[in-house]
Amino acid sequence: MTEEFPLPDDLPEPTDDGAADHLPGAVVPSVPLPATDGRAVDLSSVSGRTVVYCYPKTGRPDRDVIPDGWEEIPGARGCTPESRGFRDHYHDLQDRGVTALFGLSVQSGDYQREARDRLDLPFELLSDEDGMFTDQLDLPTFEAGGERLLERLTLVLSDGRIDHVFYPVFPPDDHADEVVRWLDGRPSE
Repeated sequence: MTEEFPLPDDLPEPTDDGAADHLPGAVVPSVPLPATDGRAVDLSSVSGRTVVYCYPKTGRPDRDVIPDGWEEIPGARGCTPESRGFRDHYHDLQDRGVTALFGLSVQSGDYQREARDRLDLPFELLSDEDGMFTDQLDLPTFEAGGERLLERLTLVLSDGRIDHVFYPVFPPDDHADEVVRWLDGRPSE
């Protein structure tokens, strides 16, 4: 099977601009987010250790939805390979005490449901289409193709508080492995 959306070797690497420095230790706001299984998930009330990887937008093989110049934006390309990495490491994360795993973007729930099904993800994707969660946490964003999108980062939550932030994330296709390695030294309580 041909890998859809393979990453080119010359992707520009994002730099740490400090836009996520305020997040470690922050309380997660109570914002119900639509999940791909039809329920609303309030990350502030999820018990245990939760991993939420935030990404700009997934592409689709049947549509051209990626803005012009996408590959030149540092950190933009790689949402599908990143999701596949979390899919492939799902049980590794559970074995290290992760009780919940979610992907989060500003794309609509319907769009994300297609991605979850196509990529055979064993976890749900969350939609912050209205930007309320993004705004309340002041998550880093960028503009592309007339849209405001999340910059790629991962939040490790513990009972409604942000314990750790991975930012910037690069390369995205190896990021799930990076999270697993980080968890190896930090058993959940």
